[in-house]
Amino acid sequence: MPKYSIGVDFGSLSGRSVLVEIGTGKELDSCIFDYPHAVMDKQLPDGTKLGVDWALQDPQDYIDVLSHTIPELIKKTGVSPDDIIGIGTDFTACTVLPVKADGTPLCFLAEYRSQPHAYVKLWKHHAAQDKANQLNEIAAKMGQSWLHRYGGKISSEWAIPKIWQILDEAPEIYAAMDYFVEAADWIIWQMTGVQSRNSCTAGYKAMWNKKDGYPSSAFFKALDPRLEDITTTKLSCPVTALGEKAGEITAEMAKLTGLNPGTAVAIGNVDAHVTIPAVKIEGTGKILGIMGTSTCHVLLGDEEKIVPGMCGVVEDGILPGFFGYEAGQSCVGDHFDWFVKNCVSSEYEAAAKKEHKNIHEYLTDKAAMLDAGESGLVALDWWNGNRSVLVDVDLTGLMLGMTLQTKPEEMYRALIEATAYGTRKIIETFIKSGVPIQEFYASGGISQKNAMAMQIYADVINLPVRIAGSKQGPALGSAIFGAVAAGKTRGGYDDIFQATRDMGKLRDDVYIPNPVNVAVYDKLYAEYDILHDYFGRGDNNAMKRLKKIKKDVIKAKNN
Repeated sequence: MPKYSIGVDFGSLSGRSVLVEIGTGKELDSCIFDYPHAVMDKQLPDGTKLGVDWALQDPQDYIDVLSHTIPELIKKTGVSPDDIIGIGTDFTACTVLPVKADGTPLCFLAEYRSQPHAYVKLWKHHAAQDKANQLNEIAAKMGQSWLHRYGGKISSEWAIPKIWQILDEAPEIYAAMDYFVEAADWIIWQMTGVQSRNSCTAGYKAMWNKKDGYPSSAFFKALDPRLEDITTTKLSCPVTALGEKAGEITAEMAKLTGLNPGTAVAIGNVDAHVTIPAVKIEGTGKILGIMGTSTCHVLLGDEEKIVPGMCGVVEDGILPGFFGYEAGQSCVGDHFDWFVKNCVSSEYEAAAKKEHKNIHEYLTDKAAMLDAGESGLVALDWWNGNRSVLVDVDLTGLMLGMTLQTKPEEMYRALIEATAYGTRKIIETFIKSGVPIQEFYASGGISQKNAMAMQIYADVINLPVRIAGSKQGPALGSAIFGAVAAGKTRGGYDDIFQATRDMGKLRDDVYIPNPVNVAVYDKLYAEYDILHDYFGRGDNNAMKRLKKIKKDVIKAKNN
């Protein structure tokens, strides 16, 4: 009888589970559950207002993903829980929450339901930028060598700025929490009853290193004396390598999900990094972009190199035996969605409806009729700040070249091109820093749905683009790790590389650069590059000045 594993991918707006046959990677079915609370960026459920750049979630939504999607998978496929031997999960990161010693989130407690800092801080919570700025300045002054592993800057999206914001703005929440944990680890805790901390989020998001551990207590004391013992208190938990077994499904979780007690559970993982085995990458020279609301870029290297603006380099951070590199773009699908919601006329909406297309499909079809460079537009992809290579969330979007003749499809295409330029900037920075890249792999909804966008990427970066063979790349990757957690004796694997070869999937079609378009995009990218440095490296801080005016006005308005 075949054996199966389940992969659960916790995204920004929903969670999805996929049931996978071990040995072949065949996906029997998948189920999606939309978070009832979605992303809270304006107010809490009780009406408590949130500040600028906040992004919170309710962890109950994550439990609901398990209780809805897994029983549904079992029902739809008819697979016996006796044959489901492992489960793996992945999360957005850095998505973190304060909890009590038993794992109870503070926001579950009545006395903290109206306190924003008691909730999950989603990866795109950027309200701790002032803390990130201070951290980077102090680390540079103290000559902290670990800072180079993060491209010279720690992002406001990462763990330490976020917990420091809690300490500064809500010290009672800081005092009440026993641990500050990644949601990736919290969900594993709920499933197994065992607290663990995975090496991926610890390494990329919390400044932990396999050889050196966390930065010294002296550094944290320099940030704030109250943070001196943070690594032995709020962050204290042994770090476990990816591919290990975290524990087994508890009796309580078995009742909730329909799985058998004792089903193996893999150590938590991150949505981007876990996708590497799903697309059959097991060596160097191949960069993977997981393209969704944002894009995370991950790749493997044989040695540690210092790359400006990377999100991190972590030994064994993706696959054992390699240095795993991460970079990213904070706004991709998010700003396509912003555009269709705010910048498209009713006439276009009506035309799309008449052709039985959604507005994205309609705009894509019209944009595909344009030649490279025909719009006369160039945009910066900073609608949600810049993650790599500038690491600055206070940067904002820009589009240059608009006239009274500019059409929505031209603007839509320019936004897609902007994300491709941002990816090219990241790739060039890695290559210049001694990390080789010969191919681009893509996973996520955009890569599956938008052929025009992927051809633009191939033309802009001038590299072949290969597409994941699964529409649920992270979930498939998690299922692969779930098979490894189960182990060979139970019908799974003892080796992640063999599991990758057997269960990973790629589409047969490859996007090849068009030489004519490559030549045009080289010229457009040169303009992007000028704007990138002019607005992003301090020559003109207009974006930051405008953002400060906005914050000051909103603050005055709310007082």
